Amino acid sequence: MTRLNPHVRIIRFEERFSSQMAATHLPRFDLLIDGSDNFETRYAAADAAEAARIPLVTGAVGRFDGSLTVLKPYETGADGQLLPAYRDLFPKAPPAGLVPACAEAGIVGALTGVVGTLMAMEAIKLITGIGEPLLGRLMLYDGLAARFDVVNYKRRASTKG
Repeated sequence: MTRLNPHVRIIRFEERFSSQMAATHLPRFDLLIDGSDNFETRYAAADAAEAARIPLVTGAVGRFDGSLTVLKPYETGADGQLLPAYRDLFPKAPPAGLVPACAEAGIVGALTGVVGTLMAMEAIKLITGIGEPLLGRLMLYDGLAARFDVVNYKRRASTKG
């Protein structure tokens, strides 16, 4: 990567993402992008990004569908209300075994490319300050129907779980 762009600084972590790891390292960064395949890591990433007060671009894929959103629950929207958090979308993780991991379900590689590219675009918008990030909006992609839908969501009264 540094051969492509000598201005890029790469910091490598060889440890599993956890709340403790995030609390140690995230305050040094400007943005977190999460494409993990389990709810435990997604909740840890969302909580850590909120605590560090950095934006989170989060995406997930199923067999033939994907979703993504941007979170900044420490900021207020135009209406003066706090922006939604991850737990406003998913107050509780589904029961163990209900949602298979990517390795179990099988994921179409092109689907991860679509969702990953959309996540990269959200990150670019946040970094450059241009455009309208998916704050309070969940983008859904149906790969079989080649259809995008966007669902609005808001902050709930209580989002801590």
